[in-house]
Amino acid sequence: MIHRDIKHQILHDFNKNKIIVVLGPRQVGKTTLLNDLVTSDRKILFLNCDDYDDAAQLENKTSTQLRQLLKGYDLAFIDEAQRVADIGLTLKKIGDMKLPTKVVVTGSASLDIASKVNEPATGRLIEYNLFPFSLGELAADTSEKEQTRLLSERMIYGFYPEIVTDPAYAKRTLVNLANNYLYKDIFTYQGIKKPEVLQKLVRALALQVGSEVSYDELAQLISIDRATVEKYIGLLEKCFIVFRLNSFCTNQRNEIKKGKKVYFYDNGIRNAIISNFAPLELRNDTGALWENLIVSERIKRNAYTGSYAQLFFWRNTNQQEIDLIEDCDGQLHAFEFKFNPKKAKAHAPKAFAELYPEHTFKCITPTNFWPFVALH
Repeated sequence: MIHRDIKHQILHDFNKNKIIVVLGPRQVGKTTLLNDLVTSDRKILFLNCDDYDDAAQLENKTSTQLRQLLKGYDLAFIDEAQRVADIGLTLKKIGDMKLPTKVVVTGSASLDIASKVNEPATGRLIEYNLFPFSLGELAADTSEKEQTRLLSERMIYGFYPEIVTDPAYAKRTLVNLANNYLYKDIFTYQGIKKPEVLQKLVRALALQVGSEVSYDELAQLISIDRATVEKYIGLLEKCFIVFRLNSFCTNQRNEIKKGKKVYFYDNGIRNAIISNFAPLELRNDTGALWENLIVSERIKRNAYTGSYAQLFFWRNTNQQEIDLIEDCDGQLHAFEFKFNPKKAKAHAPKAFAELYPEHTFKCITPTNFWPFVALH
């Protein structure tokens, strides 16, 4: 089994009197992680809320009924908790009772977990995100040398556990994930009447990875209004399919103030959406794939190491730009991403350097990326 980096953090939080919530996309190993937390000397209640009967044990229950359900158990695992109506209220009741039973909850989408859990259960939760495998986790299982050797494969097929452990069927698995799991929670909970519109939007975003996106242009392309584009991208974020970077701006003259970039959490899913698994030497989007991989790896790294840095990109009206700005308590770290090391830049654009002279700058290539993504 490939060790998940947040396991030791969760075990550390077991002694705190709070409910642990693990959120992440479908099929990234949340249930496997829960099973890995189990020891033989503990009595465990496992509820899989994809099962109607299990979900019914938590819906519309009084505190007395919940106390009786959990009585005698050391641990209670509630898997796919977003399937439970008003799960937030249920978890609030459990949290308020201060029971000796440790409760761990998973959700494959943050849309219901966030809106129905975080609000009523504020202060009673410790929340984690679990993503597809990270480069750091895979290197700990093999070596940095081995994962560097497999870098081209990771750029095309990504990091979902089933892809990593059974690469012979990578294309089939990714197409199945993209077709059958990707939008499941959005369609279930948001009542989207035209799923083909959402799928067209996802494809358009996949084709614009690494580029600034315009909501107005996307709306015109798909023949929907701008507000719907923004709503759908927000839902895709809550299902851990994409994430957004806003433009960095301190109201300086010539800086772009309202730009956005959209990245995918996994390269393999992105490539499945556009039906392109061609090798790197036959592609014209290698730079975009490298940028998407390395930015998503930084997201994982920051989540797993407890970094609260804010991430942006930067561009001005003269078309000078920087791929990633990381704001760590006011200290700015600028990064460019180049798949070809020969194109690596030594310095940030002059305009940025003049505006923010205390910044640091580094160009991340396949020859120097490990410190940028390392977990420890």
